[in-house]
Amino acid sequence: VQLQASGGGLVQAGGSLRLSCAASGGTLSGYSMAWFRQPPGKGREFVVGMQWTGGTTKYAAALKDRFTISRDITKNTLYLQMNSLKAEDTAVYYCAARSRIIYLMLGEPSVYNYWGQGTQVTVSS
Repeated sequence: VQLQASGGGLVQAGGSLRLSCAASGGTLSGYSMAWFRQPPGKGREFVVGMQWTGGTTKYAAALKDRFTISRDITKNTLYLQMNSLKAEDTAVYYCAARSRIIYLMLGEPSVYNYWGQGTQVTVSS
């Protein structure tokens, strides 16, 4: 499956953005999906994951009140709605996929074998 992330940009603190991850070559219903991010000078961080059923999600605890994952099967697209953005949310955001992994592994970047190219999110304070 190929993943194409988009929707990043420059936003003021307190604002919102919605990222998209369009999938091709496979249907989302067959894959566990996740969003990760990499802040400047830091390693890759888990943001949120969703099981192939679409019914089970796992969030990084510090982000669950502001970020929401969703998908549109008809468009074969995964989304990340980000609200109340803060300067520390500045990062390159990546979507990732792997065919049906267990819930406990959703937050582990090493288990994903498909990655989008990343989209830059910059939050100005």
